[in-house]
Amino acid sequence: SRCACVGSEPLSNNPQNPESHNTAKMMATTSALRTAVRSTSTRAFSSVVGKSVSKSTQLKRMLNSDKLEFLMEAHNGLSARIAEEAGFKGIWGSGLSISASLGVRDSNEASWTQVLEVLEYMSDATTAPILLDADTGYGNFNNARRLVRKLESRGVAGACMEDKLFPKTNSLLDSRPNQPLADINEFSMKIRACKDAQTDPDFCVVARVEAFIAGWDLQEALRRAHAYADAGADAVLIHSKKKDPSDIEAFMKAWKNRAPVVIVPTNYYTTPTDRFRELGISTVIWANHNLRSCITAMQDTSKKIFEAQSLEPVEKKIATVKEVFRLQRDDELREAEEKYLPKGE
Repeated sequence: SRCACVGSEPLSNNPQNPESHNTAKMMATTSALRTAVRSTSTRAFSSVVGKSVSKSTQLKRMLNSDKLEFLMEAHNGLSARIAEEAGFKGIWGSGLSISASLGVRDSNEASWTQVLEVLEYMSDATTAPILLDADTGYGNFNNARRLVRKLESRGVAGACMEDKLFPKTNSLLDSRPNQPLADINEFSMKIRACKDAQTDPDFCVVARVEAFIAGWDLQEALRRAHAYADAGADAVLIHSKKKDPSDIEAFMKAWKNRAPVVIVPTNYYTTPTDRFRELGISTVIWANHNLRSCITAMQDTSKKIFEAQSLEPVEKKIATVKEVFRLQRDDELREAEEKYLPKGE
């Protein structure tokens, strides 16, 4: 779409060029076709591997299941595939993990388009639905609804947005107490804008309530959760950084199962999982543990190789190169080459 000649305008931007209008229409049609093909291929691929429903429908069914469901964190295509191979039915596209894997802070230093590119690789690598940790929606309602449309086009099943201010601050940062929250009406309308913008009726918008994180009480958490459910949220995520589940227990007692509730037990990890079942929790997110485990592994491997000036101490303790090729689906490429490359005489 760009002209290669210095000092000239692109054809589609030149109003005096008689072909300008037709070219612009062709470009718009091509863009629409690409989106349609991507959406269709996502559903078709799920069908090929035995899943007859779209990723968004899979996620919606998980959120509304009468059984406790789980989402496993991933931050790139490889980790997403590993999570799915382990047996997880859904994946959490963690904002913390994606930003850390890019070497930046979890403060919206990575743009939403950079995050979207990572999500595209994750979606292409898996058949399981992905719920993106979409922070605050990367701006106001207009940014958020545009994000929803772009996620749909990449086959991402849902977005979880938190009621804090842009740029976001990670909820578990001890050095950031009393984090400011978004205006409840403004955030409710952001949720509504996202629901109105989606074209897939099963795309899920989860409203993340940060009242407990910001130091507010149960009544404020309930007030916000009810407002977001009224705005059309498919579920609410109730976040707490306490070392015990008391915030969650109090909320669930008062909530009375009005809508599915998602939790992130990173800090209260010693709570037995059956307790979450007793409370009627919909979905548990294991939020950052693939990232943290690979950090530990890479630190250990790098230290050992540096100190030994040799690969011998680590070679038998790490994945083989063959395993890397397997995770990259090299077998599929070899089959395709056999099918599509011309054979020698």
